[in-house]
Amino acid sequence: MTALQTDLYQLTMASGYFAESKTADRAVFELFIRRLPEQREYLIAAGLPQAVEYLLDLHFTEDQIQYLQSLAQFRNALPGFWDYLREFRFTGDLFAMREGTPFFAGEPIVTVRAPIIEAQLVETYLLGMLGFQSLIAAKASRVVAAAEGRAVVEFGTRRAHGPEAGRLAGRAAYIAGCAGTSNVEAGYRFHIPVFGTSAHSWVLAFEEETESFRALQKLLGDGTVYLIDSYDTLEGARRAVSLGPPMWGVRLDSGDLVSLSKQVRQILDEAGFPNAKIMATSDLNEYRIRELLTAGAPIDVFGVGTELATSADAPAVSAVYKLVELEANGEKRYIAKYSPEKQTLPGAKQVFRFASKDVVGCSSECMESSAEALLRPVIIGGQLIEPLPSATEARDHCREALARIQPASHAIEYSSRLLDLAEQHNRKFAQ
Repeated sequence: MTALQTDLYQLTMASGYFAESKTADRAVFELFIRRLPEQREYLIAAGLPQAVEYLLDLHFTEDQIQYLQSLAQFRNALPGFWDYLREFRFTGDLFAMREGTPFFAGEPIVTVRAPIIEAQLVETYLLGMLGFQSLIAAKASRVVAAAEGRAVVEFGTRRAHGPEAGRLAGRAAYIAGCAGTSNVEAGYRFHIPVFGTSAHSWVLAFEEETESFRALQKLLGDGTVYLIDSYDTLEGARRAVSLGPPMWGVRLDSGDLVSLSKQVRQILDEAGFPNAKIMATSDLNEYRIRELLTAGAPIDVFGVGTELATSADAPAVSAVYKLVELEANGEKRYIAKYSPEKQTLPGAKQVFRFASKDVVGCSSECMESSAEALLRPVIIGGQLIEPLPSATEARDHCREALARIQPASHAIEYSSRLLDLAEQHNRKFAQ
């Protein structure tokens, strides 16, 4: 993990805070989504373990410090700033929603309380990591819902925006309900199921299609999935069943998936393979999956790649990280922004979830016992307070959390205490 994986202005501000003797000032920043992307009723919190790993490992090497010293933007930095960076560690607190929690616009999913330099420096990484994975998880949730109980496998690494994005997309998709991913690194790192057998190049590498099928069956046994559309799809299905068991199923990657899946199902059944599965791929998304199932396509498993790993219909999210409190010289100051369409509410907050609504209130508030406080302590004083849930545990939590709410009708409200604080701050600001 590198401390330079950030925007330059985070570091120039850090230098300025140091020069202005603000290293002891304690800040509260909140990370939230300003607006949900189109076609999204909610997002799903994901990326917390990577954020925690970053915070706990954050430090500057001598080479990195020397690089920063070479930049013109730091020509006026005080010499003591470089000594400060040499000893730099995150010593603050992190509160966060549990991974797999559905959330809505305007709700903080992460709160950072720390000396202002520490809290400022981590902004870029937290926004990128949590924003990306939460966006992909939300897309995956939509795809999984469209599949109506049929398995969905994330296949998008080759089209993702870089290798790390592919690995993390596989993780986020699994948390949101996908059966697994094609990304082997994601399987290894996060202990999630991996899927995949062969490509068209395997079939084309043999003189005859049947020969390629036979070799694949010898290699994979019960896990054999024949890719049957390299030449003639229906003939490919007949050649696959001619080899007899074992076979997991077949994959369709082109053509009229409705018509072909029905005809292939008939071939499989008549040949004595009623339990063989049909997997479909080929530029699928939640809309296409819904169309296929509405048309009666007997598809058992969907492989979704580009559309999922890039959240193609909504590839970016308006994640922001805003200062809401500052304590300096023993005095606490509430902070809010009043820019048009970019207003924020002052003060640290908590999100309270009820069955039919969320209430965003002040962090010090208590709600009735039926409410669940969603922001939980994760790091206190620079130390992780307990092990984080695994990806599988986050996946279970996501399924249970979605089952408890109706996202389309779930209301978002603000507590009277928070609104009063905002009104008092606004009057003070307007004077």
